[in-house]
Amino acid sequence: QVQLVESGGGLVQAGGSLRLSCAASGRALSNYTMAWFRQAPGKEREFVAAISWNDGLTPYPDSVEDRFTISRDNAKNTVYLQMNSLKPEDTGVYYCAADPNRVRVGVRRSEYDYWGQGTQVTVSS
Repeated sequence: QVQLVESGGGLVQAGGSLRLSCAASGRALSNYTMAWFRQAPGKEREFVAAISWNDGLTPYPDSVEDRFTISRDNAKNTVYLQMNSLKPEDTGVYYCAADPNRVRVGVRRSEYDYWGQGTQVTVSS
């Protein structure tokens, strides 16, 4: 079983950037497809980005395309989310998730078995 811990969240002005990190322990990250989801207050948790064990990607949602980039470093057991040109609507708790089916690059919450505790991102206008 893998444990996930997110970091890198914080308060940033609109137009700024943040890089989130998700550190895995317990099992090698290379065994999993990894993803980022986010949840704004009063809203459903939504898909942001995903990457397979060998860097395969699925299209980003329109809301983050061309601004967010997911990447992974299996040697460091860490996955990243680079977020640029941040907008107030990007505010929320960002969660890292792991899917043991490492060739599937899913977008549904149900496809991910392991979750971190989340890190808060707040974008001020």
